[in-house]
Amino acid sequence: MSFWIDTHAHIYTQDFDTDRHEVLAQCTALGVNRIYMPNVDHTSIDAMLEVEAKFPNQCIAMMGLHPCSVKKDFEKELYLVESWLHKKRFAAIGEMGTDLYWDKTFWEQQQEAFKIQTGWAKQYKLPLVIHCRQSIDETIALLEPFAGPALTGVFHCFSGTIEQANKIVSLGFYLGIGGVATFKNGGLDTVIPQIDINRLVLETDSPYLAPVPHRGKRNTPEYIPLIAARVATLRNMPVLELMQHTYSNASKLFKE
Repeated sequence: MSFWIDTHAHIYTQDFDTDRHEVLAQCTALGVNRIYMPNVDHTSIDAMLEVEAKFPNQCIAMMGLHPCSVKKDFEKELYLVESWLHKKRFAAIGEMGTDLYWDKTFWEQQQEAFKIQTGWAKQYKLPLVIHCRQSIDETIALLEPFAGPALTGVFHCFSGTIEQANKIVSLGFYLGIGGVATFKNGGLDTVIPQIDINRLVLETDSPYLAPVPHRGKRNTPEYIPLIAARVATLRNMPVLELMQHTYSNASKLFKE
């Protein structure tokens, strides 16, 4: 058995408060039967866990601190993350990582938060879900000292080069492919055909980064089949074969 898995979607945000039931029902109809939800910071935990409680078979929570939420008080945020990791089992440590796009002010703190959360991933035997906007090389360098068979995860919203992709794969990590794959100038059209098919998973990053033809509008896990169709075309393979591979890869990634 296989189905579509959205490995990264903020389905718990206010963007879906008016029609979440309908969206998730449509996801089921389209075969998007599992959605992994990344945490952001203390402000997102309650909403995320509420959605997981209402839709436990479809929506699965992660726990981590987003790099854009790493400020002067990041230790307080991390203390809350760690307390939750003690309380219940989560699918992954995330969304964590680095970001040099929005604000470089707390780069030193971002690196420290990255190292701490990576340590927790090894401690709790959980995968990492890594954000790395305009910081792929820096993030790879941060990850390398921790690399080994006891650590895996995914570089979410991957939009790098094949050289970067191969380096990430060599560290035992997966590549999350989303709506950028459908963008005319997204840069992935020559990269996706070369990525190891056994290290590729699909995501939407809903409500952000909607694929063509919905670009600029609210993204939703309902669009996983659109992203999949583009990836299958680029790889010159049947969509159902891609479904089988990405289902297997995501299941291994999250130890389902």
